[in-house]
Amino acid sequence: MTLQLHILSPEGTLVQTEVSLVTLPGIQAPFTVLPGHAALLTALTQGSIRYVADGREERLPIREGFVEVADNRVVACVEL
Repeated sequence: MTLQLHILSPEGTLVQTEVSLVTLPGIQAPFTVLPGHAALLTALTQGSIRYVADGREERLPIREGFVEVADNRVVACVEL
């Protein structure tokens, strides 16, 4: 099972891919989303979004943003 990851910014779509997991810089602490994760909506702080796609780990540094997780879909709206 995989997740659909969409990372958007004011400049446009930065990432749109299937991933096995994604780790996000939450306000309280970083957290990891796996397939089947409960729905949530939360703010993001400065840090890196890390995700694994096709067995490779990728990183995207961000300044801030928010993320919605629902139905194996992760949508992050961020400022770089």
